[in-house]
Amino acid sequence: MSHILLIEPNTLLATVYTRALQHAGHSVARVTGAQAGIDAADRRRPDIVITELHLPQHSGIEFLHEFRSYAEWQQVPIVLNTALTGTQVAPVMQALHRDLGIREILYKPRTSLQDLVRVAREHALAA
Repeated sequence: MSHILLIEPNTLLATVYTRALQHAGHSVARVTGAQAGIDAADRRRPDIVITELHLPQHSGIEFLHEFRSYAEWQQVPIVLNTALTGTQVAPVMQALHRDLGIREILYKPRTSLQDLVRVAREHALAA
C-alpha cells in the first residue's frame, strides 16, 4: 500500500501503531523524534506522516516547519496523533491546519486503531 513515517516517542504506542499499520498492508518507518523523522524521510519519502506534537529534543511544531521547508515534501499528507486536547490548544490546532497543511488531527487516547488505519489509508490514497 503506502509508506508511512510514524513519529511516536512512546515505545509501547509506537509498537502497537506500527503493528496495526503493517497488518493493514503499509510499510512503516518508526522513529521517536524530530531529527530522526527528517532523516527517515530523507532515506525514503513517506506517502504520509503520522506524528505526535510532544517530541523529545525538538517540538513537533519545529519538525513540521522543517519538514514542510523541503520542496519534495510539500504535498505529503500529515496527520497529528496527539495527547494535546482542550480549548486552550484549539487555536494552535487550527493554525497548524491552515499554515502547515495538516490533513487531520487525532486525539489520544480516544483514537482507536481502526481510526488510525482508516485515516492512514484515506490520506495515503489521496496523496
